[in-house]
Amino acid sequence: MGSVMFVDETTAGGRSEGWGMEIAEERLALRELIRRRIFQEVAESEAAASRLVRPAQEGGRVDPQAQTRAALAAFGRNGFLVLVGDRQITDLDEQIDLPLGTEVTFLKLVALVGG
Repeated sequence: MGSVMFVDETTAGGRSEGWGMEIAEERLALRELIRRRIFQEVAESEAAASRLVRPAQEGGRVDPQAQTRAALAAFGRNGFLVLVGDRQITDLDEQIDLPLGTEVTFLKLVALVGG
């Protein structure tokens, strides 16, 4: 089992400290990596504005499946880029090698409304 470090950045120069997530597989499709990240965020109730998940409205519950659909749609319309190491991933179905300690950067190009 390995660990992936997620880092969020913005085109304005903001950068999160990052947070780790355990990944059992050595390779995953980007689509699955995004899904797991969102489900982890929801499970830990850490849906902050700087993350992919949007906070629930006034005590409501966050639906991780809906959040995943919104994030995948945002990726499809270039709402954010994903960098694994120094390489940009452009296809949601691309298999990504995830050796121990891989840094995955989510670079937000615009505000992720709905995702």
